Amino acid sequence: MKKLPILFILVCLLGLSTLTIAQDTPEEQGISSRSIVEFFEALEKAQPDALHSVMIRRHGLIVSQGWWAPYAPETPHLLWSLSKSFTSTAIGLAQDEGLLSIDDLVISFFPEDIPEELSSNLKAMRISDLLRMNTGQAVEPSFRNMQSDNWVEAFLAHKVDYKPGTHFKYNSMATYMCSAILQKVTGMTMVDYLSPRLFEPLGIQKPTWETDPKGINVGGWGLSVRTEDISKLGQLYLQKGNWEGKQLLSEAWVEAATSNQTSNGSNPESDWDQGYGYQFWQCRYNAYRGDGAFGQYCLVMPEQDAVIAITAGSDNLQGILDVVWEYLLPAMKEGSLPRDDAGLELLHQKQQGLAISYVAGEESSPLASDISGKVYHFEENTRSIKSISFNFESSPVDITISTDQGERTINAAFSHMEKGTMPNPSLVSDKVAVNGAWENPDTYVINLIYYETPQSVKHTFTFKENSLLWDTENKASFGSRKARQLKATL
Repeated sequence: MKKLPILFILVCLLGLSTLTIAQDTPEEQGISSRSIVEFFEALEKAQPDALHSVMIRRHGLIVSQGWWAPYAPETPHLLWSLSKSFTSTAIGLAQDEGLLSIDDLVISFFPEDIPEELSSNLKAMRISDLLRMNTGQAVEPSFRNMQSDNWVEAFLAHKVDYKPGTHFKYNSMATYMCSAILQKVTGMTMVDYLSPRLFEPLGIQKPTWETDPKGINVGGWGLSVRTEDISKLGQLYLQKGNWEGKQLLSEAWVEAATSNQTSNGSNPESDWDQGYGYQFWQCRYNAYRGDGAFGQYCLVMPEQDAVIAITAGSDNLQGILDVVWEYLLPAMKEGSLPRDDAGLELLHQKQQGLAISYVAGEESSPLASDISGKVYHFEENTRSIKSISFNFESSPVDITISTDQGERTINAAFSHMEKGTMPNPSLVSDKVAVNGAWENPDTYVINLIYYETPQSVKHTFTFKENSLLWDTENKASFGSRKARQLKATL
């Protein structure tokens, strides 16, 4: 019989939340601490400065967790499409309560929003087709190009080329429609509906979710929670919907949602070609996952009784999973391993030292005193930036930007990440951590990390005799990574 750790026993006796508090050594749960160190190092080597956090659960206990500063345990992280798995859970709960059936027709919920001419394909679309990404729409409706405040009406007006259920096409607006249906039948937003049914029982605190112009949580993206919260969702599914002895979600829903509901490819080496469930991707090695852009993962491994939660800002999503399969999967053994205090200390040191790299360069430059305080004026540009000035005499460096909306100052530190705010209309959070250095005598570089999202922005300022060139590069971007260069003069 497997021995239970003392902390686990004490938590149970006190009636506390075992999955929130209980932790154990990796060896006790069948994983070598040294193997986890190798896993972290392989991630960093394969994807420098791309990882934001990792939490590993085995047999229900946290055996390793780490955050790359400035990311931190208490900080929420934008999930992008990993939000879809939470939306799926809400639909499952609503079906369990008898509020809807996934066999219900989509148009039955929105008689006021259907187009005048109804195609036979639109008439046939069901909630199950939304969940399986089988709407029959050959082209995904784009919320970014939405011309109307009524997103439901726009979705229903979009051409349905194929019979629903016959063609897989990834479709975030299909997940939005699940949220709209839930709000229609309950009168509550997704967040309000899930709060007493999922968030509060699991101890998920202060979740936030983007909304459409009519106040509907967007469903397919836009949820922000902590890394631990991601792992709790995975643990709930691993336990077939049971949490601390209470069946929150039916076992039947968990089985259906995480099974192969539709084929989406044939490449045996790709974790995007193994099939799709109800807003969960099938993986190799009989695993499944919730999955968001730039490397947001809730990876559930039933055969290993493990859950891996990952947040990142990566452009190589398969690469992250490949490292899991190569290093972590074979490290999970049956039964406990011999105690390894030295290996455990190596792991603790590794976890405590995780951090995004600082900008490489010097703290000052011979040009700094000449430039400091001068105002550079820009030609008219699409970013509405009028001028910029630098105060290199201060520490951290003050960078003041004037736009059509007013002035904003960024503080860039050399030996640490200076926290502040910088609005970004495409992101849900304006909180940033900023580091800067002189890359060479005439080039100053700062890195803005939006540490509640996967995104970061590198700004390079090249100073000429009486002018300035400003280059911008976005990391973890849906569009072009590089913005058009701006030119300014004194």
